[in-house]
Amino acid sequence: MRPHDILMPTAAGLCCRLGGFHIDPVRPVDRAVITHGHSDHARAGHGTVLATQPTLDMMRLRYGNNFAGATQAVAYGETIRLGDTTVTFHPAGHVLGSAQVAVEAGGIRIVASGDYKDAPDPTCTPFEIVSCDVFITEATFGLPVFRHPDAAGEVRKLLDSVALFPERAHLVGAYSLGKAQRVIALIRQAGYDAPIYLHGAMEKITHYYQASGIALGELRPVKGVKKAELAGTITLAPPSATSDLWTRRFPDPLTAFASGWMRVRARARQRGVELPLVISDHADWDGLTATIAATGAGEVWVTHGQEDALVHWCQTKGLAARPLDLVGYGDEDEDVGIPTGESEAAEA
Repeated sequence: MRPHDILMPTAAGLCCRLGGFHIDPVRPVDRAVITHGHSDHARAGHGTVLATQPTLDMMRLRYGNNFAGATQAVAYGETIRLGDTTVTFHPAGHVLGSAQVAVEAGGIRIVASGDYKDAPDPTCTPFEIVSCDVFITEATFGLPVFRHPDAAGEVRKLLDSVALFPERAHLVGAYSLGKAQRVIALIRQAGYDAPIYLHGAMEKITHYYQASGIALGELRPVKGVKKAELAGTITLAPPSATSDLWTRRFPDPLTAFASGWMRVRARARQRGVELPLVISDHADWDGLTATIAATGAGEVWVTHGQEDALVHWCQTKGLAARPLDLVGYGDEDEDVGIPTGESEAAEA
């Protein structure tokens, strides 16, 4: 048996015919194994979805109770049999509930990473190295230029700005699942104990994190708060909201954006970001290469990102490597929020 007899790229996504399932399919399939709850990986309409309980809960929050025909929760370290394969979930360190998927058959183990990071994160289970024969890695930041700074230092920039401009409201653009909650937790770790405000699209997921035991301190909805009362405060919002009419409710708003892409200053200027915060929930170049080496995999498949550079690096290390060229994956949830019953325009 060869690796591509176990997993192979198809139009719907990574397909395991031996097990009768797809991993993070981009089209409706009979059985989907989902790595995490971001909308570019977790779509509605599948017959059966297997995922960690937090990922299933995120899909339910996003898409409603009938997002799939049936669901099955799989715990970290739990091995289940699917067809002629066994499947085990391992922590990916990306967001709450995110998992790497290890698929075994014929004495071969393939690990599909999904999205992952090896940096500390107080809001999710840390990334776990899983030894394997074939490692399928993301490459979102798969160029040597992407070396993420310490996230705590980036949050300190934010708090220094709040102290320097007490008359301004600080708006932090952050993806609604994972990034926003991590930023809030980092702000609390830095000693900031004042209330933090939330855009309506952030509330359900953030409250889910709190209900899961993640300490985020006092959070308040920004809706209904008088403009003058928001001077000197911090508000988390979807990136799209920081550039629309919604911002008019704030006094002299200062816009920040927490993303690994803020390493590229042209992106920050293009978005009109005054305070770029280089905080990423994906592994940087050093994290990607260190992880590949640590898995012991002799073969590496690279997907959704800067594939060519990482493939070349693998080949220089004597590893068999190739790009998968999967489509349909990208910046997670940039313009996706949780329905609140009212539009952002109504909130303005």
